[in-house]
Amino acid sequence: MDRGVAIIEATIAPAADGWRLDRALADAAPTLSRERLKVLINAGQVSRDGLAMRDPAKRAVAGDVFAVAVPSPTPAHNEAQEIAFDVAFEDEHLIVIDKPAGLVVHPAAGNLDGTLVNALLHHCRGSLSGIGGVARPGIVHRIDKDTSGLMVAAKTDRAHEGLAKQFADHSIDRRYMAITRGKPTPSAGIVDAPLARSPANRKKVAVVAGGKRAVTHYRTLEPLTGAALVECRLETGRTHQVRVHMASLGHPLIGDQVYGGRHPVADRIAFRRQALHAARLGFTHPITGATQVFESAMPADMQELFRALLV
Repeated sequence: MDRGVAIIEATIAPAADGWRLDRALADAAPTLSRERLKVLINAGQVSRDGLAMRDPAKRAVAGDVFAVAVPSPTPAHNEAQEIAFDVAFEDEHLIVIDKPAGLVVHPAAGNLDGTLVNALLHHCRGSLSGIGGVARPGIVHRIDKDTSGLMVAAKTDRAHEGLAKQFADHSIDRRYMAITRGKPTPSAGIVDAPLARSPANRKKVAVVAGGKRAVTHYRTLEPLTGAALVECRLETGRTHQVRVHMASLGHPLIGDQVYGGRHPVADRIAFRRQALHAARLGFTHPITGATQVFESAMPADMQELFRALLV
């Protein structure tokens, strides 16, 4: 079935003379990201004088005019579902969500629907771009199902690309509130320990020599009874990073059933998830250049745990 094709005419600017073709076209056609253009060039969807260009690294020449054939986005293999979630910020480029604990971000085996992606497909329908050629929300990063708090999703290719670059160069400000079993000693420090899938249990992450570099800055905010309220600032963003790094110090997060966070107080009040909340998210808006900082208070279940552990 013909999905329809839009033709965008792009003229290489004088300042872009000698640039890579994908970069020069991204400058000439700002509605398309460089990564999207690279895919289109490789697919023969970019032409000059009727001749397809298939090398994204080809040097551009000022004044050359290209026709960029952009297929309509293919439908996502996910159903739009009306699922309530809190919006901390939204404009035509991106959306910042305050995710509740228990909400899965991406559909996967065991959670094929009822996810944040399904919710965003409903909430943002009609305003999502074809990121990567697929009409879906631009999930730039994830937080675990049982972690609550702030995360950002992109609505346009350029916003997605700009946010992804900031995550890649570690310029995003991400701070988590965690309640640990026991009090970390020293009370503040840096955990610089590589992470990878555990050789003993592929469902777990572990500190593994040769894994991906992972760095967490932590500081104790308040000592509690057999526990502590700790702020963790991520320098990198790896799967389960805070959970594994704090467990590696001998202070797993209370309620974390995977990394050893059982605690009698948590059992008494039926606190059944890791005590982890994405409390602060800061980044540079990829389109406007404005500094964006968002903060989220600990949810009710973590506040109850905190009060139960007060000295």
